[in-house]
Amino acid sequence: MAHVYDLPGHLIRRLHQISVSAFASEAAAEGIELTPVQFAALSMLAEYPDIDQATLAGLVAYDRVTLGGVVNRLEARGLLERKVSATDRRARRLRVTEAGRKLVRDALPAIERTQEVILKDLNAEERETLLGLLRKMADANNGLSRAPLRLLTGKPPCDEPDEAP
Repeated sequence: MAHVYDLPGHLIRRLHQISVSAFASEAAAEGIELTPVQFAALSMLAEYPDIDQATLAGLVAYDRVTLGGVVNRLEARGLLERKVSATDRRARRLRVTEAGRKLVRDALPAIERTQEVILKDLNAEERETLLGLLRKMADANNGLSRAPLRLLTGKPPCDEPDEAP
């Protein structure tokens, strides 16, 4: 049997911890208060304005309950807003605010540095190979997730994510 340190799941968990830690360090260095999932949520709302919380959860591959807490915190900080749907009065549509758009823009240098930190020991070919294999594994095993990635079909991302339609 393989040693625990050689098991893919163990290595993936460790790399996730490293990635989150690097993100936190780089964001803090910029004076930015943001988590990886908050960045993902705001980024998706910039691309897909006026989607509901369930759709957002699918786009960032997070369970709806956990994402609900993320949305509440972002709304409390004025980074996104919820509005009643014009077609279904029970539904709420989410939209990133100008403050949220600014935070995402301000966070981009930290995001880029995070990628450099976690990939620093790989050359360009190794990086491409790693990312390709990670995408292949994630795509092939998406159905095993408690919160699978659910892309929108037939709805392209907003052409101008920094402008509200």
